[in-house]
Amino acid sequence: MEFVKGHGTENDFVILPDLDDQLDLTVARVQALCDRQRGLGADGVLRVVRSEGKWFMDYRNADGSIAEMCGNGLRVFARYLVDAGHQPQGEFVVGTRAGDKTVITHPDGSVTNDMGPARVTGTSIAAVDGQGIGGFAVDVGNPHLACVTETPVEGFDLTVPPGFDPVMFPHGVNVELVNVIGQDALRMRVYERGVGETRSCGTGTVASVASWLAGQGQTTGSATVDVLGGQVFVTIEPTTSTLTGPAVLVARGELDKSWWDALA
Repeated sequence: MEFVKGHGTENDFVILPDLDDQLDLTVARVQALCDRQRGLGADGVLRVVRSEGKWFMDYRNADGSIAEMCGNGLRVFARYLVDAGHQPQGEFVVGTRAGDKTVITHPDGSVTNDMGPARVTGTSIAAVDGQGIGGFAVDVGNPHLACVTETPVEGFDLTVPPGFDPVMFPHGVNVELVNVIGQDALRMRVYERGVGETRSCGTGTVASVASWLAGQGQTTGSATVDVLGGQVFVTIEPTTSTLTGPAVLVARGELDKSWWDALA
């Protein structure tokens, strides 16, 4: 059974081509694949499925839970489709649980995603490292609480899950801590629900820019976002948002059948 390993700004994924929708991708199998000691190691799994005439990105978090959307994963997914010869270089549509997303693959290996609207839905407080930090709730197809703070983000302990309002976020939330580091330039760290702190989060970078703009009373604008794994560029428009960044394919191989079957 083929696998491919890739990452987008070091947010890493196991890609499982399943063109005929035959794989039984159980929670146990996802957890084992993503485990960095007993599996391949990843922040999530991207299952490649052909559905209703288009490619569908079936994304699972490292704990096996299903996620609506993953911006970095979408770039890696698109890069895989071109590299495997399933799509020509350029613009095409990928289906996700957050709706159809237009992607544009570039010759340098980077990918631009149409991320859909970034909707600021309210304000809330994240409990991080013993302190409450205010931020904006942002829906980017999945839930975020993006908190712009003057406290340097490098100093926060994210080994413990941040606290949040379960009434506002009944299905959990990704929490971003954001510093303004220059003209239209941000730095972000993120705790992803179902994963923990990751090197990057594509939807989180979009949420961070939307939150930063909302704090200034603005609804449109652009910024670079530095994450632990690199840098991306985000634009917030009146009806949608875009994310541009690298997508790297690292390795490919085959999963051992007895290992896979034992996890059924």
